[in-house]
Amino acid sequence: MAAVVSVWLATIGNWPLWRAMGELPDLASTRGMAFIASFGLMVGSLTLALLALSAWRGTIKPVATVLLLVAAVGAHYMGSYRIVIDPTMMVNVLHTDVREVRDLIDGRLLLSLALIAGLPCWWLWRAPLRPLPLSTQGLYNAATVALALCLGAGPLVLNAASMSSTMRNHRSLRYMINPANSFYALGRLALQKLQKGQSQAGPPLVIGADAQSLPRRSGARAPLLMLVVGETARADHFVLNGYARDTHAFTAGLGLVSFSDVTSCGTNTAASLPCMFSHLGREAFVARKQDHENLLDLLQRAGLAVVWVDNQSGCKGLCDRVPNFAASAAPPGSRHAPGLCDGSECLDEALLTGLDQRLAALPEERRQRGVVLVMHQMGSHGPAYFKRSPKGEKRFLPECTTAALQDCDRAALVNAYDNSIAYTDKVLAQAVGWLSKQQANFDPMLLYLSDHGESLGENNMYLHGMPYALAPREQTHVPMLMWLPPQTEGALGITRACLQSRRDTPLSHDNLFHTVMGLMGVSSGELKPALDLAVPCRNV
Repeated sequence: MAAVVSVWLATIGNWPLWRAMGELPDLASTRGMAFIASFGLMVGSLTLALLALSAWRGTIKPVATVLLLVAAVGAHYMGSYRIVIDPTMMVNVLHTDVREVRDLIDGRLLLSLALIAGLPCWWLWRAPLRPLPLSTQGLYNAATVALALCLGAGPLVLNAASMSSTMRNHRSLRYMINPANSFYALGRLALQKLQKGQSQAGPPLVIGADAQSLPRRSGARAPLLMLVVGETARADHFVLNGYARDTHAFTAGLGLVSFSDVTSCGTNTAASLPCMFSHLGREAFVARKQDHENLLDLLQRAGLAVVWVDNQSGCKGLCDRVPNFAASAAPPGSRHAPGLCDGSECLDEALLTGLDQRLAALPEERRQRGVVLVMHQMGSHGPAYFKRSPKGEKRFLPECTTAALQDCDRAALVNAYDNSIAYTDKVLAQAVGWLSKQQANFDPMLLYLSDHGESLGENNMYLHGMPYALAPREQTHVPMLMWLPPQTEGALGITRACLQSRRDTPLSHDNLFHTVMGLMGVSSGELKPALDLAVPCRNV
C-alpha cells in the first residue's frame, strides 16, 4: 500500500513539477528526459521511505490520506498559478481569511481533489489489510525503508553533477516536490516560532523610547498624513509611470508625484507588511531573532494620534497597540453608501466612510501634535480581480470574471486587473478631496505605497508569493505616490518640483519608516535621514 501511494504521489501528485522540468531548455533532450525519470525515481523512493515508517495497520491509511489531500491541493495551486510552496507562501496561507479562501475555491480545485486524492483514497479505504505480528511488520518496514533509501540514493549519486547544476540554476524546483514542500514549509515555520519563543518572551522590543514631536515652523498646523497601504499593485500599470492605459483619470491634475523605481520588502502581504513598517530595513528584518515594535508604536510614543482602518485580512500585528477598525464597521454617526459592502466584504471606498467621525474621536492633545491615518486596502488582490472594482465602473472590457486565471484570455485578465487599479485611483482622488477639506486645522498629505506586485501570466506565472530571490520584477516593483498641497509644502519646506526631480531615484520599502517620521516631524534615535526620501528637498 505504501508503495502504490508513493508511486501515485511521485507521478500524478507531482504533475506540476514534471511539467516545469519538461519546459526547461537544458532538459529538452533524451538525456534530459532520462534525468527527469531518475529524479522521479528519487522523489518516489524518498516518499516511500517516509510512508514505510507509518506502514502499520492502524496508521497507513490515515497518513496516506493526509498526504494525498495535501498533494492534491498543492498540485492544484502550483499547476494553476505557477506558484511554489515555500515557508513564505505557507505564512501567506496561514494568514489568509474567509474572503480570500472563497475566491480561491473553484471547480478546478474540486476536480483536483477528486482525481488526485479521491480516486486513490477510494481504493485505499477499500483495500483489505492482512494483520501481521508486530515484529514481522517492523522487519518489513525497516527493509522497505532501507531499500527505498538505496533506490533514492542511486540517482543522486549517479547524477550528482546534473542534480547540483539543475537545482542551482532552477532553485524553484526544490519548492515543487509535492507534498514534501508543504510539510517542509510548515516544519520551518514551527522551528522558527520555537526559536523565537526561546529567544523572546513577552511583548516586542521597544523602539523609539526617545521619540518626540519636534516644534513646527511658525504658522504651520499639525500634520495630517493619510498613509494608504496598497495591495497587489504593480508599478508598471500606473499611467504616472508610463503605462499606456489611462488608469489614473480621477487623480489627473491633482499633482501627485509618482516614484517610479520602488522595490518591495517581500512578495506577499504577510512578509511585506511587517517589514515595511520596521526600522530595521529588509536585510536586518529577515535576519532578526527578535520582534520589535513598529513605526506606529513609535509615532504613538511621540504623542501623535494613530489610527488603522483595515479592508484586508488584518494588520499582521502592526496595529495591535493602536486604535484599529475594520472598514466594514462604519463609525457611529455614519453609514456606508449603498453597494459598498456586502456582509463583511467591502470595496475600498468603505475605508473613507466616517473619516470625520474617526478624526474627531481622537484625543485632542494627540491631534494637536499630528495624525496618521493608515488605510489598508483590498486593492487589486487576486485571483478575483473583477471583484475589486464596482460593477458599474468597469473602464476596460471585457474582463476576466473567474478565479481560474489560466482559463482567461490574457487581455481580459489585464482588463480586470486594470479596472482594480483604476478604482484605486478613484479612492485616492476621494482621499485627496477629503484631506483638502482639512486644511483649516491641519497640514494634510497623502502617501500611497503597495505591499507587493503581481504576476499576470508573464512566463505562465500568476499571482504573487514567489521566494524573494526567485521572484520576477512584476512581483517586487511597486508604486509609490505622494501628494502635498502648497500649504503643506510651505509648512515642511518641501517643494513638489524637487520631489518630482527625484521620481526615478531607486527606493524601497526601507524608506517608508524614515520618510513618515520626517513628514510628521518626529525625532528619534531610530531615524536615518539618508532613508528619508524628502530630505534632499527640504528648504531647497
